Amino acid sequence: MARLTRRRFIAVATATAAAAGTQISAAPFLAPAAAADAATVTVTPDPSYRQDRFEGWGTSLVWFANATGHYPDEIRERIADLVFGRDGLALNIARYNIGGGNAPDVPDYLRAGGAVEGWWKAPEGTTRSDTDWWDPDDADHWNEDADATQRWWVDRIKKDITHWETFSNSPPYFMTVSGYVSGGFDASKDQLKEASVDDFAAYLAGATRRLEKAHGIKVKTVDPCNEPNTSYWGTQLGADGNPTGGRQEGCHIGPGLQQKIVPALDAALRRARTGAAVSAMDETNPTTFVTNWTSYPADVKRHVAQMNVHTYGTGGRTSVRDLAKADGKPLWMSEVEGDWGDGQSFTDMRPGLGLAQHIVDDLRELEPSAWVFWQPVEDWDNMKPGGESAKGGNWGEIQVSFSAGPDDTLETCPVYTNTKFDTARNFTHYIRPGDCLVKVDDTNSTAAVTRGGNGATVVHVNGTTGTRTVTLDLSRFAAVRRGATVTPVVTSADGKLAEQPPVAVTGRTATFTVPAQSVTTFVIKGVSGVARDAATLRRGRSYELTGVQSGRDLTVADGADTLVIGSGTGAAGQRWRLARISGDGPASRDRHVFTSAADGRRLAVRDGVPVVEPDTDDRDAAAQWILSTTGDGTYTFVNAGTGRLLEVGGQATHEGAPVGTWQPNSGANQRWRVTDVTP
Repeated sequence: MARLTRRRFIAVATATAAAAGTQISAAPFLAPAAAADAATVTVTPDPSYRQDRFEGWGTSLVWFANATGHYPDEIRERIADLVFGRDGLALNIARYNIGGGNAPDVPDYLRAGGAVEGWWKAPEGTTRSDTDWWDPDDADHWNEDADATQRWWVDRIKKDITHWETFSNSPPYFMTVSGYVSGGFDASKDQLKEASVDDFAAYLAGATRRLEKAHGIKVKTVDPCNEPNTSYWGTQLGADGNPTGGRQEGCHIGPGLQQKIVPALDAALRRARTGAAVSAMDETNPTTFVTNWTSYPADVKRHVAQMNVHTYGTGGRTSVRDLAKADGKPLWMSEVEGDWGDGQSFTDMRPGLGLAQHIVDDLRELEPSAWVFWQPVEDWDNMKPGGESAKGGNWGEIQVSFSAGPDDTLETCPVYTNTKFDTARNFTHYIRPGDCLVKVDDTNSTAAVTRGGNGATVVHVNGTTGTRTVTLDLSRFAAVRRGATVTPVVTSADGKLAEQPPVAVTGRTATFTVPAQSVTTFVIKGVSGVARDAATLRRGRSYELTGVQSGRDLTVADGADTLVIGSGTGAAGQRWRLARISGDGPASRDRHVFTSAADGRRLAVRDGVPVVEPDTDDRDAAAQWILSTTGDGTYTFVNAGTGRLLEVGGQATHEGAPVGTWQPNSGANQRWRVTDVTP
């Protein structure tokens, strides 16, 4: 769940960046240094490294749905068209928030839209001190008519949605330690009572099943916790004993308690006879997600069908990517928002450029199967100058007052869009569900092949103040038909999704000059397949694998079966061949066997140590490797049996330093540069 004060977002993001050693995008947008001065760039989409089918683009419904579900038709229909309509953001994924709900005698103190009604119904006279009355098997304790405003949206958009997910920001007050849904009195301690784990699971499953039956939808996944292993969620009380701080639902739940919730929820969903599966854990950033996930034992992980992570911090994206591959689970970027400006503006290109670059980086480094906004609709009253920031803010792609009345119209309650709305559509209109994201060698671009396989899309961000000449190199496709074209669709200060005349493909390339501070979608028609020599790693070739951090090559130790790094260029023990042994899924998750070019022994992990051993037909998972890359020419090697990465231990650089394995940490000592040395 987003933390809407811009000041707090920057503080949290800066702290995360400091811990992870990365630049995050809460500040005014600047183009990445590698491309900041580039007046020309060649972008090469590579369909040989293809991800699974992209599920699409989505949003959480709260808080905007809770705030606007009772609005006059004219206003809410305008919002619906902008968020889910084909000319709007065209989103196809929706996350419904199962509210916790405070006790009946607690005065309202949550932010506009944040007080989501719970699905429980308390007996007459219940107060905040009454915490042991709820029975999930008692039909009288359920409120079947709860949350009418958010549920108006469920009915309005269900024809547009292909994946429903329910999620929770906080359990009901009577399951919490503090007795409030805004967090504990100590925001760093578990807020869900351990004795309430099974009741909480029953509550989420019961609400999900009731939502399905009432609205005729099928929920695919349920995420029980939102940014749980953080200290964001705290409640403060005033002298009168009522809350004065903590303006949204939230709940600290550490990894130990998460491990109890996951199997309990899985069992509860089966008992409720819903087809929904568990997704987890909606953590605030990849680094914290890794902390959570790597603490889970295997018998907990098996209950998770889908991994969810937020990118409010950007370090460690590739670690989560590799964990998802190791465990064979789909991965969502399930929430992010931000400002990327220095005051509310509906025309400043910097917010739009910042969002666009964040999407590019998420898709390139995280490899998610879906990308989900926190909420594209924000409270204009909160974002305007004098709201929670003196200058105002650019959260959301659409802004509307969350305090409209029954007599308001679009004239008295206007709906605004900013440049984030404009640039987001360069992605959501042209990379559609069923397309497959592919590798691209430019950090300002993302690429996909179309669902039918006879076209492609490249989205390029030029965050600089000068024009840039972009050449698309289409040589990695097997076929480029005569008459193939590239149509640029440009969003800049001069226009929104402005379609330009098609550019003819000549000699497997096409060139177009994009404006300053722009996002351009290149719609490519007439390409298909994968060129035989497109992939960096191919059967029958010989390679040297050089550690990015050490600068030395992966080598079989003299007279041994262990691995070290060495600098003897050309030595037979430093050359490797590979064979792909699984090709039914996406290429980015294929499994391979590596063998030494010197003696044919294969690379495997035994007792946690990488070794070479005789290659047999019995190729267990510990002898299989999954290759990951961001398109920069370097790879990580994920062992399919252990989930760990091949690395130079201790970031050593000396000759003969041992090579081991470790959990993914996005370190340079876990990345390897691949050089083809085939004679």
